[in-house]
Amino acid sequence: MSIRHPIIAVTGSSGAGTSHVRKVFEGIFRREGVHAAIVEGDSFHRYDRAALKALNDDREARGEGRLSLFGPDTNLLGELESLFRTYSENATGRRRRYLHDKEEAHAVGQAPGTFTPWEPLPDNTDLLFYEGLHGAVRTAEVDVARYPDLLIGVVPVINLEWIQKIHRDTHMRGYSREAVMRTILSRMPDYVHYIVPQFELTHINFQRVPVVDTSNPFIARDIPIASETMVVIRFADPRGVDFPYLLSMIKDSFMTRANTIVIPGDRQDLAMQLILTPLIWRLMARRNGVE
Repeated sequence: MSIRHPIIAVTGSSGAGTSHVRKVFEGIFRREGVHAAIVEGDSFHRYDRAALKALNDDREARGEGRLSLFGPDTNLLGELESLFRTYSENATGRRRRYLHDKEEAHAVGQAPGTFTPWEPLPDNTDLLFYEGLHGAVRTAEVDVARYPDLLIGVVPVINLEWIQKIHRDTHMRGYSREAVMRTILSRMPDYVHYIVPQFELTHINFQRVPVVDTSNPFIARDIPIASETMVVIRFADPRGVDFPYLLSMIKDSFMTRANTIVIPGDRQDLAMQLILTPLIWRLMARRNGVE
């Protein structure tokens, strides 16, 4: 953690909705005049799309299991930890982008599934914002979780997560349904060992829970819309959280535990604005020596 150079990390599984949460944060940053260095977690994958496919095809030919993007073997977790450390110390570091689809790739004249070159972070930023798979990861070799000043977990129930991933990867990224299902199956051990443990370290978790049938995510025709979900918001430390204010501002919200509020899914963005904006104010006040 760093008073002068704070770090916010949003962590969650592939297809969980972290990209949407990033957009909410970016809106707050624009409104509040916060200059953030944005870092995408996918940029710390070890292999581009073609190289990972070739590696996994070779492993399958040898009778070995496929590697997933959730585990340490396919990610530059040491480099991610180094970025968090150097930013917290002196607001420096480097980043790149992973180009997911044809539209992103065409904009920079590269092929989909490749990385842009590494480049320095912009100068004079107020904070570092990370969104991806490993914002709170801990292994025997690295401890990324010790650096962020604010850790947000995005955690839909597993069937909803799978539905969102299947629809995104088949409709937006051109994968076959069978390929996505194979990916889901191959990554489950890494999901259990490297993704799930992060959510006990996060400061706030947002978990979407559908109120429509998602019992077979592999045949679902549509992603449940926001009004067909509830969002469970859990605070690791409820001290200082003004729950009466949140209950009064978010229609049809209610509490289930002393640190947990439940809201209608179509009010998630409002809830995030109400909850996260004061936390960003606090980070900026500390940075500027007000507190």
